[in-house]
Amino acid sequence: MSTDATDRVRAHMFISGHVQGVYYRATTRDKARERGVDGWVRNLDDGRVEAVFEGPREAVDAMVKWCHEGSPQARVDDVAVDYTDPEGEDGFRVRR
Repeated sequence: MSTDATDRVRAHMFISGHVQGVYYRATTRDKARERGVDGWVRNLDDGRVEAVFEGPREAVDAMVKWCHEGSPQARVDDVAVDYTDPEGEDGFRVRR
């Protein structure tokens, strides 16, 4: 199965609950890198986590699903996701 640019999708997410101070960002980064997904994750001032995933649909969908559980210490109450056109993210990083 080929994975060219047309196979890429982008998911822009907002995760709420007890998701800060529980290694949510670091674990998200590790899981995304394991799956070959590009993008970023960051904490928001309102207590939510924002994340962007770009890559093959199957890998991005796996990350979206993972975000509903998160790191072992997290308690996820809500996940909002919006699929849009990829913007060319390269690598995965934790943003500040």
